[in-house]
Amino acid sequence: MQITDFIIDPNSSVIDAMKQIDQNANGIVYICSNMKLIGVLTDGDIRRYILKNGDLKCPVSEIGNKDPKYLTLEEENKANTIMRKYKIRSIPILNTSSEIVKLCFLEDSAEKNKPQLKVPVAIMAGGKGTRLYPYTQILPKPLIPIGEKTITEHIMDHFLAYGCTHFDMIVNYKKNFIKSYFLDNEITRDISFIDEKEFMGTGGGLKLLEGRYSSTFFMTNCDILVEEDYGEILNFHRDNKNLVTMICAVKQTTIPYGTVDVSECGQVLRLNEKPELSFITNTGFYILEPDFLRKIPSNTFIHITDLIQKCVDQGERVGVYPIAEEHWLDMGQLEELERMKAHLNV
Repeated sequence: MQITDFIIDPNSSVIDAMKQIDQNANGIVYICSNMKLIGVLTDGDIRRYILKNGDLKCPVSEIGNKDPKYLTLEEENKANTIMRKYKIRSIPILNTSSEIVKLCFLEDSAEKNKPQLKVPVAIMAGGKGTRLYPYTQILPKPLIPIGEKTITEHIMDHFLAYGCTHFDMIVNYKKNFIKSYFLDNEITRDISFIDEKEFMGTGGGLKLLEGRYSSTFFMTNCDILVEEDYGEILNFHRDNKNLVTMICAVKQTTIPYGTVDVSECGQVLRLNEKPELSFITNTGFYILEPDFLRKIPSNTFIHITDLIQKCVDQGERVGVYPIAEEHWLDMGQLEELERMKAHLNV
């Protein structure tokens, strides 16, 4: 990595910063004018800004921390001590002209290890996967191969890296295929299969888990992969005392036409050439409390999104943890399936 991978111009947008942070994979960019340090912006800063409905086209100079930590060349030997003290991942070294000449990163690899969460995971794997026809007319969606592994195994591997070792898989469509694959191939994962006798939707199927959990659990659809720090997501959920936390991707969409803003009198106000729009999109990955399961009606077809809306209407705490769209891989559509394969280099 070069220093320039972490430097962003003050006039660059929040969206630009998100892309750059995704590329440097260190959760931070330094706002500089001609390499002179002006401020710093982290993925956490961006997340809080998004939750306040901030404009993603806003220049980073308006939302960055204007009082960043830094060291001079003479103080460089203090870098690790300062980073541990303030719990930051990197710190810039400045010359006498306040220009960044070096970046120091936390050396203690133990501090970069993934936390072992020991949280159970519910995987919704009972659907027909109609968006993936004709593949799913032969194989159930959880067994669609992504390289040498199924999509479900990729999902489990991500959780296993965070110490989440038990999986409850709700199955229905071609359920015997799914069970046989994991049992006959001796897949070394702790999996319990819960049979859904009728198609109950993503919410109704969850009712079958009532009584299994006494504390927080993850819930994910079987066709999506979220590449984020699950420990940070869990901390966000607990710190905010949420009943439900939805992991949502900030999606950018370009309208392929010029649009026109018109007044009530039929006069043109503004022309917009192929405008970019931003949306906060549900990924199908959630953190839930056991009380959520008790709110689900028995023997009823219902989607989890309808249940969450009821919780919102009842004043329950329902939070959103925003992530960059590049960190959400959705296998539910054929074109996205190919993108996932390319991303995972399989």
